[in-house]
Amino acid sequence: MAELTKLQAFVQAKCPRCRKGDIFLGNAYAFRIQKTNEYCPFCNLRFEREPGFFYVAMFVSYAMSVAEIISIAVATDVLGLNLSYENLWYYLLVIFSGVILLSPMNYRYSRVILLYFLTPGLHYDPNSASFREK
Repeated sequence: MAELTKLQAFVQAKCPRCRKGDIFLGNAYAFRIQKTNEYCPFCNLRFEREPGFFYVAMFVSYAMSVAEIISIAVATDVLGLNLSYENLWYYLLVIFSGVILLSPMNYRYSRVILLYFLTPGLHYDPNSASFREK
């Protein structure tokens, strides 16, 4: 199996150190609550670097939600779905429906962004199978 690029590993939510182990159990839209693996199943990297590490992901998720709200509002206007002020509830329904549909991806990718881009000292190592963190 060929090694994944950083972008491929990011999109597939693979471990940032070995790019082989999954960060999450299951997929984003399964009919159960998403769960983050405590350790990488391949290189044994502990994903939650310290207690409360993933609380920062809330801020990343918030930024993603704001970007989605703006994008959906602009897309609604550009696509001709611009609703007048009398129909403000329909406009809000379109925006909130989009945000609710994208919330599982926000949860998942806010944590992946935090691990890949906002964690200092965590880099790809092709020889990471020999690592065993405790």
